[in-house]
Amino acid sequence: MAEQKTYPMTADGKVKLEKELEDLKMNRRPEVIKRIQIARSYGDLSENSEYESAKNEQSMLESRITTVEHMLQYADVIESDKTNKDEVTVGKKVTFKELPDEDPESYTIVGAAEADPMSGKISNDSPIAKGLMNHKVGEEVTIEIPAGDMKVKILTVESA
Repeated sequence: MAEQKTYPMTADGKVKLEKELEDLKMNRRPEVIKRIQIARSYGDLSENSEYESAKNEQSMLESRITTVEHMLQYADVIESDKTNKDEVTVGKKVTFKELPDEDPESYTIVGAAEADPMSGKISNDSPIAKGLMNHKVGEEVTIEIPAGDMKVKILTVESA
């Protein structure tokens, strides 16, 4: 039997998923069901675009509910305060600079479900995070990215 995939995430990320699941089940699902009922009342379903649209939305909604439930069931909550304080792991904020003289950049390493690059949260599956993981403050690391190799120096690591 295949081993079940786990989903690394921070405690905040798990709470966020739990809230999303509650919203999907308690708010969005009833809204879609109501839209389907209203669209059915229009009669002939074979040419009813409102009904078709609502059924498609219901399908996507149920798929997302299943995905979120699965992720929560197999969540691996990473407690960053129980790891070496100057080592890059999931749940830590890392500041580094590209060598030789680029400006410092800071990112929080999170599980894929929490990733939001525009907010400075990158997935532990991203090339940059993979290259930084398990390295420590002061280390110079070569990271393989799609554009080629990138050499960086880790400046700080802190709990997010």
